[in-house]
Amino acid sequence: MSFSVVARLSIFAVLALAACGQPSSNNANTASETTAAPAGAPPELTDAQKKTLVAELPAAYQGADLSNGEAKFAICRSCHTLPESGEDMTGPNLWGIFGSKAGAKPGFSFSDDMKNAGWTWDADRINKWIENPHGVLPGTKMTFVGMPSPTDRRDLIAFLKVQTSPAPKG
Repeated sequence: MSFSVVARLSIFAVLALAACGQPSSNNANTASETTAAPAGAPPELTDAQKKTLVAELPAAYQGADLSNGEAKFAICRSCHTLPESGEDMTGPNLWGIFGSKAGAKPGFSFSDDMKNAGWTWDADRINKWIENPHGVLPGTKMTFVGMPSPTDRRDLIAFLKVQTSPAPKG
């Protein structure tokens, strides 16, 4: 008996998600809470700093739920790190992604398609990307099959903005 393409993709999605990390219980902070940073980690942003960073995003992302974004990042955690000077894993470290050129992070081995994509990462590009990476760039090495929920993508993008950007001054 042969499986349909949809059935194969569904099985792949289940297997991919099963392999992903889950947020630890000490990472369940809400967007309004602050915690002490572990030794060597950058200090936790204040609520005002988080709001400032989210306000830099287009209006469609400004109502985001950072707690849900953090929970959705659990899907990404098995391949990506966020902190400045974080290590590359299967996927590149995402620090500074907003405003960076696709496929240009030094030291990471991107697919030729990603190296030649010619775009700069912004909220709308990331939104399209995490909705369906292979629909955007069929030759990508990324194994993630996509995040269908627009709300989850919005929340994840705002969380990424807060976690991968330098703290705003003031």
